[in-house]
Amino acid sequence: MKLVKYLYIMLFSVVIYAQDNNPLLADPTIFEHNGTYYLYGTKGSKAIEGEGFLVYTSTDLKTWSGPAGAHDGYAFKKGDGFGTWGFWAPQVFQHNGKFYMAYTADENIAIAVADSPLGPFKNDGNAIKSDVRQIDPYIYFEDGKVYMYHVRLDNGNRIFVAEMEPDFTALKTNTLKECITATEQWEDTEKVKWTVTEGPTVLKKDGTYYLIYSANDFRNKDYAVGYATASTPYGPWKKVSTPFISRHTVGYPGSGHGDVFYDKKGNMYYVFHTHFSDTEVAPRKTAVVPISLKKGKLTIQKGKTIVWLSL
Repeated sequence: MKLVKYLYIMLFSVVIYAQDNNPLLADPTIFEHNGTYYLYGTKGSKAIEGEGFLVYTSTDLKTWSGPAGAHDGYAFKKGDGFGTWGFWAPQVFQHNGKFYMAYTADENIAIAVADSPLGPFKNDGNAIKSDVRQIDPYIYFEDGKVYMYHVRLDNGNRIFVAEMEPDFTALKTNTLKECITATEQWEDTEKVKWTVTEGPTVLKKDGTYYLIYSANDFRNKDYAVGYATASTPYGPWKKVSTPFISRHTVGYPGSGHGDVFYDKKGNMYYVFHTHFSDTEVAPRKTAVVPISLKKGKLTIQKGKTIVWLSL
């Protein structure tokens, strides 16, 4: 009986340790600037008061500190600009000496600006106009043009792209084009009416565009990450038939919705979230896995495994 009690205490301690020491950010992204890595995402911890986007920092990708945002630990806090609920899936980028955050709130997309990656990011309280609800922005620059890959909530979560105005205030709606919707078996393992493809990241190598995305509902243990390729920013996109990050490749359910980033040596990573455990979806945990892009194929680096981010 003592042994059973001891094992229960140890198991409980491991769960608490994971919760207390992981940033607990879903839909994470990592932005590097001047040797410091900045981690943002959808807040999962109920122990931290407020709403918005927390930010954590690291210089080695091993140990993280924070929350370190300029507004009570937040890089963007509710009240700093557009949004009253549902602060999801931020992306941070630098442009013309300023730092920008593209984010979701109230199932709309807005962009805020700051003088530091720590914030405070602010805007005038307006979202980007759209005829439907839209989420999960990813801003991509090429040849003087700005593109926004994003998800439109219209007969499913479907990924679109459109060129933006140079000041990020609006989409050029005449350029709006669908990129990805769920058509593969792995993208809809529960055969639902409202299918989901979301969380886009776009990169280019050797003339080929790679659109990395997640599919299935985030509560589904089969939530996973796949990619498609194209020869233009608008597609047409050719999907790879199986995901390269999933519960089968990393060993944890609900593995998805993240972003690509590079360390100081140029090594490539994908930061993403998983379910909290085999039986609980939330709060979702934040993890990183080294990936590679060789001969047109995205894979987890051989011999590498998932690494949990810790505080």
